[in-house]
Amino acid sequence: MANSYLQRTLSSGNRKKFTISAWVKRSKLGAQQIILNTQDDGSNQAGLQFLAGDTLNFYSAIGGTYYQLVTNRVFRDPHAWYHIVAHYDTTDSTQGDRIKLYVNGVRETSFSTETYPTQDYDTFWNQNKKHQIGAYGDGAGLFFEGYMSHVAFVDNAALTPTSFGETESTSGIWKFKTPAGITWGTNGFHIKFENSGNLGLDSSGNSNNFTTNGGLTQSVDTPSINWVTFSPLFNSGSGQVGYERANTRAGTSGGASYLSMFPTTGKWFYEFHFNAAGSNQDNGVGFWSVPEAQTINFYTGGFKGIVWKYAGNVYVNGSNNAISSDSWTSGDIISIAMDMDNSTVTFYKNGSAATNLSNYSFPFTEREAITVGIIDGASASAQDGIFDFNSGANGTFGGRKTAGGNSDANGQGNFSMAVPSGYYALNTKNLNTYG
Repeated sequence: MANSYLQRTLSSGNRKKFTISAWVKRSKLGAQQIILNTQDDGSNQAGLQFLAGDTLNFYSAIGGTYYQLVTNRVFRDPHAWYHIVAHYDTTDSTQGDRIKLYVNGVRETSFSTETYPTQDYDTFWNQNKKHQIGAYGDGAGLFFEGYMSHVAFVDNAALTPTSFGETESTSGIWKFKTPAGITWGTNGFHIKFENSGNLGLDSSGNSNNFTTNGGLTQSVDTPSINWVTFSPLFNSGSGQVGYERANTRAGTSGGASYLSMFPTTGKWFYEFHFNAAGSNQDNGVGFWSVPEAQTINFYTGGFKGIVWKYAGNVYVNGSNNAISSDSWTSGDIISIAMDMDNSTVTFYKNGSAATNLSNYSFPFTEREAITVGIIDGASASAQDGIFDFNSGANGTFGGRKTAGGNSDANGQGNFSMAVPSGYYALNTKNLNTYG
């Protein structure tokens, strides 16, 4: 959602009692980012946001007097969805219950800043002013970077997280559930982001639709099915790693970038689109043992893994191997089919198996510690030496290609190339079933 947001001018609603619920998946850490906001200026505003220290802040200010909760807990997992609920009720006789914050169904109780409004205080929220989802003020900045789903506001009711989520019985994981039986109130809304032609469509029945601003795009990555991306948490090497497009685009300089999760069993398929303005022959894709990848150079004998380089050479366990393979260039699509049960892999270029890299046996035994990623390249911001990753959720590779319309053995995903029989896309639904 970078540089994109939703906006609506509300009517005058209940400023003493309301509920905010939002499902978010972060892609950029260490930066102040707005989830929801309304403001006149710095002294008169209200919002729900991540701060630069990755803490969560729910606040309201009138005339420079702030009432807010800032968590001690940090939220630095870009791989998973967070469900955030802000409960506001100044009619409550108990001061410490007038503002409540919940994350994934659990109430936050430890705060670095903890100030509560007086009883029956009218917050800056929910009045006849512009309200934004994903930006500060009227598109002024502090854009949320990542994914959002099921952003809801309930006017005139202070609800708990169980109205919007529940604990999954077998895994114990907090999961989304469809809100039911809710009286939304005058300004209430439920933005699902399900209508690709109208991402700000309100599904509450109130027709409180929001207007989209910027290049807001729809994704199949949702709280119900979480798709694999690059991980900004696991990089190695001395070079810089840059990420764009909600961690589906990455480029490095003298380092490596890995996927956010990877199974130890099952059969999995995924794709990389390579985009390079230059001719850096150190660009490559492959898989390797995680412990070595954190500390050992990719081109030494201590490294355990296989890397298929841009120029066509293949490095196996840190050495330039005699395996002949195809070179690739800007615009090529590199696909990988990994059979974790039989410890074999097939590399593809533009849908055809690479020379001598079909059903290739893992060059090491530490199958339980495998990760997959890219190496070397230039910075993502320079748009040179960039890899776009598609787990099935990024079928156009961020707009670089036309989606191929190929799905996996479960009918999921949108791949450029045909998926081999019996292989699956990398998402939590498939991982829970086949991983």
